[in-house]
Amino acid sequence: MSLTLNKTKNGKIVKGPLLTIVMDGVGLGKDYEGNAVKAASTPTLDKLMAEYPTLAIKAFGTAVGLPSDDDMGNSEVGHNALGAGQVFAQGAKLVTQSIESGKMFASETWKTIAGGCAEKGSVLHFIGLFSDGNVHSHIDHLKAMIERAKADGVKTVRVHILLDGRDVGETSALEYVLPFEAFLASLNDASFDAKIASGGGRMKITMDRYNANWSMVEKGWHTHVLGEGRLFASAEEAINTLRSETHAIDQDLDPFVIGENGKPVGTVEDGDGVILFNFRGDRAIEISLAFDSDAFDAFDRVRRPQVTFAGMLEYDGDLHIPSRYLVNPPEITNTMGEALANAGVRQLAISETQKYGHVTYFWNGNKSGKFDEATEEYIEIKSDTVPFEQRPWMKCAEITDRLIECLESGKYDFLRVNYPNGDMVGHTGNFEATRISMEALDLQLARILPVLDKLGGVALITADHGNSDEMYEFDKKSGGVKTNKDGSPKAKTSHTLNPVPLIVYDNHTSDRYEVKTGEFGLSNVAATVVNLLGYETPSMWDESVIEIK
Repeated sequence: MSLTLNKTKNGKIVKGPLLTIVMDGVGLGKDYEGNAVKAASTPTLDKLMAEYPTLAIKAFGTAVGLPSDDDMGNSEVGHNALGAGQVFAQGAKLVTQSIESGKMFASETWKTIAGGCAEKGSVLHFIGLFSDGNVHSHIDHLKAMIERAKADGVKTVRVHILLDGRDVGETSALEYVLPFEAFLASLNDASFDAKIASGGGRMKITMDRYNANWSMVEKGWHTHVLGEGRLFASAEEAINTLRSETHAIDQDLDPFVIGENGKPVGTVEDGDGVILFNFRGDRAIEISLAFDSDAFDAFDRVRRPQVTFAGMLEYDGDLHIPSRYLVNPPEITNTMGEALANAGVRQLAISETQKYGHVTYFWNGNKSGKFDEATEEYIEIKSDTVPFEQRPWMKCAEITDRLIECLESGKYDFLRVNYPNGDMVGHTGNFEATRISMEALDLQLARILPVLDKLGGVALITADHGNSDEMYEFDKKSGGVKTNKDGSPKAKTSHTLNPVPLIVYDNHTSDRYEVKTGEFGLSNVAATVVNLLGYETPSMWDESVIEIK
């Protein structure tokens, strides 16, 4: 049954439009030399945090449905929580539970793939992000599946590794490769043969998202499936050689193929099984389509082997991508977007390509499309395909141009916007570019707020997780910043475990409510939105951060 919002006795609080601004990747970090948020010239954000109610809210760990508070948040679970008003167990936790309970291995999908490979003597391939970052994947999930595959009679396993350097240390690949090679060696015997077959940096091949750069996926297809590319004797040799030649960090390393006697050890052939072991959906959809779709035209696959393919989860519940998956995704229900649509509230969602899916699909509980065509509009500003550090302002000005037009049109009651700068540029590890990205974002805030004031509007300004607030890695032993061999700070490219701001910007109606004190998370934003729009907090949602007088 669809969620129905009940009106409050006090009625609507805001006079004009209500806007939620998501400053992607902007956390509240410590004041140190690696904090690009603090280093940037951000007079608007500084003024906001000094003069308006500002809460530090949780955007990581259990507050967004992850297993523990040692787990960094990410944009997907962050927007799920923002849009749902409640916390649902997310991918990493679901997969871990399914493996530990044995439910995954009892599923029809596992039986079909592993059983088929065992029966036919064909190869079981695993493709995915190769780290313990726990944002897209976890290497422990991969190891558990390989062990089970051997126990279930699979004879040959090939692993296609996507190097991280983004959710973990930027040059940490060998910290995973070497122990993993030892793990495989401990399993290999006369009846079982497991090897790494190919790889490359996650931002170079395979893991594109939102149709931004299909050439990445095409490169991955040629690498993993066709076995085309530069041959190396081992992943270790490939990583060391490519680092020496290109000086690239892990996420940007060129693709490589492992070979023996001049031939690749792990091409994908008819009758094989393929498991994509990423649990997060955004960067898993395109490669899934390449394997799973009959009507595929994004690039020439050259050869499409007839395989049994499965994802770790169903990455798109509406479009059913992929057709087979190992673990059921969280069923996110009673979301804010649906509730507001049912109430006839006119909504706008806008961002550029890199985060468009976050203010739409993820905000709406992993659902594609609109709840109500008549009252909702979604606007995508096409992202550039140049490296983010080369254009750190990204499309923030163009987003703001359209947003201001929409605000002034009077067509919308509730608007939401995502500015990707702090996250996408922060992931590059380039401190100066990230500082510039923050200054570009601040300029947009300075443009938006006067328009809201003119219209009698209110803004809730927050973030989905931290990133740009910690651009250098810490040395836990010394308490200082880790350095490279040349003495320069060691870049940090992953998200952070810092809280994020929630700023209540209201120059018109703030006398009608009090901003509470206490511990809050991203899931508390939804109730705050509906309260300001004149509706009671639904019983299944987490509480609002405001108390109506």
